[in-house]
Amino acid sequence: MFRPKLLFTSLAAFAIAACSPQDPQAVTSAAIAKQVILPTYSRWVDADRQLSISALAFCQGTSDLDTARADFLHAQKAWAELQPLLIGPLAEGNRAWQVQFWPDKKNLVGRQVEQLVSAQPQINADALSKSSVVVQGLSAYEYILFDANVDMANTEQKTRYCPLLIAIGERQKALAEEILTGWNSTDGMLAQLSKFPNPRYADAHEAIAELLRVQVTALDSLKKKLGTPLGRQTKGIPQPFQADAWRSKASLSSLEASLISAETVWSGVDNHGLRGLLPAEQKPLADKIDAAYAASRQLLSALKPPLTDLLATDAGRQQLNAFYDSLNALHRLHEGELAKALGIQLGFNANDGD
Repeated sequence: MFRPKLLFTSLAAFAIAACSPQDPQAVTSAAIAKQVILPTYSRWVDADRQLSISALAFCQGTSDLDTARADFLHAQKAWAELQPLLIGPLAEGNRAWQVQFWPDKKNLVGRQVEQLVSAQPQINADALSKSSVVVQGLSAYEYILFDANVDMANTEQKTRYCPLLIAIGERQKALAEEILTGWNSTDGMLAQLSKFPNPRYADAHEAIAELLRVQVTALDSLKKKLGTPLGRQTKGIPQPFQADAWRSKASLSSLEASLISAETVWSGVDNHGLRGLLPAEQKPLADKIDAAYAASRQLLSALKPPLTDLLATDAGRQQLNAFYDSLNALHRLHEGELAKALGIQLGFNANDGD
């Protein structure tokens, strides 16, 4: 007589659990992983596959220098979009430096490229993977195609630098494919950000906390990438050669790509971003962060590149400082009010100590 009642109670409890809404943080974490981060990683892989094809085509004479440069800029943009999403394997083991070496305070890129092409004139991707991170990625590729002292239209110089250019293209393609494969593996980051508990996260709240930490670090990095050439750490004296992608004049377009990508984590697809986790009573905070992103984008869109030209005039520096201040406001909102509203203790970020 007791057992049927117990069975009914158990079935009722199961039915209630099945009908109860999913944990919003689990839904948001999975949505950001699947709808925001994974597609960005996929675009990065596609851009690096094209970079590898492009290097070979240019060096074999079936493509011109303008096309090679355009393919580099495409790969640079894809990498910039990925930087606010460096969670998991790409954020570990110096892998990000293997993609792009920055900051380069002592022109290590130029010096080490020159040393490498002299020491290993026929270097391949396998040998390159064992070399310094300084020469493995986009910074070295950019040096070869854009530096004023390298003339890739000259046959002799093209012969000198092409083995390294091809090796970098292959190295970047292999690295990107390795990361994406890891993301999609059975217990990779996509799974770990989607189902809880798992070996990386005890619950969805831990995953959301890490996503916010990555976001805060990314916004801080944007400040550094603008503040360093602007002279924020050098008493206002501009340092144009400390800019990200200064040789290709892609500094501002890279900042724009990173900023837009960071905002996607906040807004999400179909409102499944960090913004959607804020309760109704936090609408003023959500509106404030929306407005801060809009202000940053508007100030950035008013800047007329290249960055070096803006750094050379008082009016240009004023515009850049206003944009920097907007990034700072955005960073502080995430680091302070948003973290508090989501109940997240941030601790140190990856840039602390730089």
